[in-house]
Amino acid sequence: MLRPKAAVFRVKEYHPPLGGRAGMRLDFNENTAGCSPRVLARLQNLGLEALAKYPEREPVERQLAGRLGVQPEQLLLTNGVDEAIHLLCQAYVEPEDEVPLPVPTYAMYEIYAGGAGGIVVSVPAGAEFQFPAEALAAHFTPRTRLLPIANPNNPTGAAAEPDTILKLAAAAPQAAVLVDEAYFEFYGRTLLSEIGHVPNLFVARTFSKAYGLAGLRAGMLIGPAEQMQMLRRLASPYNVNAAALACLPEAVADEEYIASYVAQVRRGRERVQCELAALGFRFWPSHANFVLFFAGEKRLPLIESMQRRGILIRDRHRDPGCAGCVRITIGTDAQTEAALAALREAVQEIGWTAAAGK
Repeated sequence: MLRPKAAVFRVKEYHPPLGGRAGMRLDFNENTAGCSPRVLARLQNLGLEALAKYPEREPVERQLAGRLGVQPEQLLLTNGVDEAIHLLCQAYVEPEDEVPLPVPTYAMYEIYAGGAGGIVVSVPAGAEFQFPAEALAAHFTPRTRLLPIANPNNPTGAAAEPDTILKLAAAAPQAAVLVDEAYFEFYGRTLLSEIGHVPNLFVARTFSKAYGLAGLRAGMLIGPAEQMQMLRRLASPYNVNAAALACLPEAVADEEYIASYVAQVRRGRERVQCELAALGFRFWPSHANFVLFFAGEKRLPLIESMQRRGILIRDRHRDPGCAGCVRITIGTDAQTEAALAALREAVQEIGWTAAAGK
């Protein structure tokens, strides 16, 4: 009888609640305004030949490497950051190897590491979701082979100091240290300049968030050239589709469009945090394009009340340490004002009081 390998049975299933998402999508940390008009124009002009032939990744990698100030051999385009995580697990994690994981965090780290046969060691964040650097280091062993760090972290929005991450990388030279900078544009701090200087450091970026290209599934993995050469052996030569490759240069070239959107998100993030405080919600200051807050027993009534008003927010109750928590994505100025108006109405409807948020 055909059976998957034992590791597959241990992997947790991930079912993102994608169905029935009618309304303002403030639940998945997507770009809520859409991509640059230059991207749409490029898509409209995509010819039949581009779709009929296999996509060529390397020319776009060279362009992006030039913009980021890295060498082309240090950069690999991937099918979203998910593929980057998968490649690192396939390359460095063998059965019974250990993967210390600061939690709560992005679910796919655990899934891909577990699928490779690794033993995931969950390390809880601090009481206020502080990055657990000392606790992580205490779990390092010779079998530690991968350390994924979302920076800023999802779903908390917290960030780890660059020096802290570098110290961890130095303490576990046998492990691939992945700094997932999916929310970099909303944070502004990066470890990209350390690529090539720290032999076990990798940085991942995505075009799904600030650039509004989640549907095209494109990301980047940047790391030491000698390690990237090994990872290319595992990557499909056609992993990024022709439409994505045609659009990426236009997306990154429209700096004014991205800067405007990011500025709106940063303004909106402050507006939302101020309003949450005024309404008596406990929240965690965020460096990303979302804010996590505590609604306790009013969590589901709040989510449902917001949905009736056409606003979708995300239940994070099942994440480690996040019982009673809800996450809201930050959009444009207009979307933020609409979401806050709906939130004030929902608070009245469900009978929320500041005492419940303590």
